[in-house]
Amino acid sequence: MSADEILDVVDREDRVTGRARRGEVYARGLIHRCVFVLATNAEGRVFVHRRTASKLVFPSHWDMFVGGVLGAGEDYATAALREAEEELGVSGLPQPVPLFKFLYEGEGGSWWSYVHEVRCELPVRPQESEVDRYEFVDPAEVERRVLAGEGPWVPDGLEAYRRLREFRGQSRMNM
Repeated sequence: MSADEILDVVDREDRVTGRARRGEVYARGLIHRCVFVLATNAEGRVFVHRRTASKLVFPSHWDMFVGGVLGAGEDYATAALREAEEELGVSGLPQPVPLFKFLYEGEGGSWWSYVHEVRCELPVRPQESEVDRYEFVDPAEVERRVLAGEGPWVPDGLEAYRRLREFRGQSRMNM
């Protein structure tokens, strides 16, 4: 069960300070590590999905990133590839490209978030335990849905999305 998974607990500088079960990390609001991977297909369309109702954090919310928490001792690059392949239901993805890292502090808690991107040209078979619905969407349509408040969207994903636009020096998202 995911609530029993052991995670590294980190400080505000992203240094490991201990370990705890995932359920305890969330219950106590401990800082941990997470990866976000923007997955696009060969046409540059973004993989957008709704999380399952059984997720511990933000159940049944929409997200434009795949990803998740790092297990104890796991590094960001390994987690980015593992999470992208798991959620997309593929194997043989190229290594996701790391873009930037930030400390998310908001609804749901606090975690270090490393944003990556990957192009997935493989047929996807999203993990049913993670993804309720999905589609590949034109970047302009993602922007429209976010601005229109169509959702609900995961708040940490929205923050990563906002920061990705800033990182790319754009007021609107163009992949």
